[in-house]
Amino acid sequence: MILPIVGVGLGLFLFFLYLGVPVLPMLVIVGIVVAVWYFSGSNLKAGSQWKNGSSHDQRNAIPNIRFTDIGGQTRAKKELMEALDFLIEQEKMNEYGIRPLKGILLTGPPGTGKTLMAKASAHYSNAVFLTASGSEFVEMYVGVGANRVRQLFERARKTAKKQKKNRAVIFIDEIDVIGAKREGSQHKEYDQTLNQLLTEMDGIKKSEIPIFVIAATNRKDLLDAALTRPGRFDRHIAVDLPDKNGRAHILSLHTKGKPIHEEVDLDKVANETFGFSGASLESLVNEAAIYAMRDESVYIESKHFSQAVDKVLMGEQTDRTTTLEDKTRVAVHELGHALIAELLEPNSVAQVVLTPRGQALGYVRHHPKNDRYLHTKEQLENQIMICLAGTAAEETWFQNRSTGAKNDYEQAIRLCKTMIETGLSSLGIIDTTLVVPDELSKEIAHILDALYQQTFCLTKKHHSFFADCLNILLIEERLDGDQFRSLLAQELAS
Repeated sequence: MILPIVGVGLGLFLFFLYLGVPVLPMLVIVGIVVAVWYFSGSNLKAGSQWKNGSSHDQRNAIPNIRFTDIGGQTRAKKELMEALDFLIEQEKMNEYGIRPLKGILLTGPPGTGKTLMAKASAHYSNAVFLTASGSEFVEMYVGVGANRVRQLFERARKTAKKQKKNRAVIFIDEIDVIGAKREGSQHKEYDQTLNQLLTEMDGIKKSEIPIFVIAATNRKDLLDAALTRPGRFDRHIAVDLPDKNGRAHILSLHTKGKPIHEEVDLDKVANETFGFSGASLESLVNEAAIYAMRDESVYIESKHFSQAVDKVLMGEQTDRTTTLEDKTRVAVHELGHALIAELLEPNSVAQVVLTPRGQALGYVRHHPKNDRYLHTKEQLENQIMICLAGTAAEETWFQNRSTGAKNDYEQAIRLCKTMIETGLSSLGIIDTTLVVPDELSKEIAHILDALYQQTFCLTKKHHSFFADCLNILLIEERLDGDQFRSLLAQELAS
């Protein structure tokens, strides 16, 4: 059908060109008509696909994921299961006069398992499971988003009836895309979509098929108050980064079925991965397996997990080459970090590495003894001194500084601001918004100068220690924590 039309059009074009008729305006008009026809057809097709459930990742079947398959998040899972019990035990709920819960909002950093918990909810409640992301409701055409919300809820009801289920679970990821605060007259299309979602949630109790809405977001602060109030999303569950026990549980789940060496201590790996999300831990186990495969090792060993931690934290090794002078400076800089860290927080250094990774020419990997969520003034000052130790070591060894401490300074300044904001500086307890910038700048400089002098004195005191470590680090490009502590013990004993 298309070829004859193209042939006729080409023939008319040549005929008008032969007659001397201006063809450029005609081409522009034809182009506009074709574009309107194409995009209108695409929009109708997309709308049809959405309605039929074939345009995106909607699942009618119950996901084969249980809460026991999700590592950590004990408190969040317990709270979510309790809310789902209200959906399952409706008769008991009616006896106590409890109104049905309509929705749950899962909040937390990326990769913490919000989507997995939504899928486990459908399995736990034996409900039809449909999923969509907030971005799928956003279109340039007026009314499309609101219509898709209606279609999503209607499809949930029809699917539940078809599969003879008593309930349905709808999971909306990226809810902040359509649920952001409404301000003025902007984003009218988003407002229509949000209004339709609110209407559907308000009408859930009137349906013979209860629909439970689970939404996820990384930015709860952006959501409209009408969406987060009780009666819509009744429960707000924080899905935070896992603690040490949670990380160990997640690692045990992801290492099942893998040839892990018996000497691998997952508790030690969990201890070294403070701040890792569930997704990061899954990636860690996968990278460790890849390193084992590269070595053609029968088992995944501790060294492979150590390499994987470096990969997830710092990125892949780079082919960046440096001069011997730069390499020596980087080695001295990193040894300075490691020295002060070990003096202030014994047994905290995991390894010192001179191999470039990501944007770093070298790095020191630390492992905390315990997860720490509160910090004293002394602990913050120790962290600042560790940040400044690289520059202090350079000045001790080379009598000058370099630009390699830029990130160290940024981190040290953030820690200084934390001290000021929490009343741990000489300014006392203050409202930082009422303090002029010059005064804050002077206080930050005062903290940094005082701590730098202490750091410089410590590095200068152990000047000979750098020579012992450099001989090894420049050749092997790596010092593990135990080897580093052994050299430091010899230095302190002499």
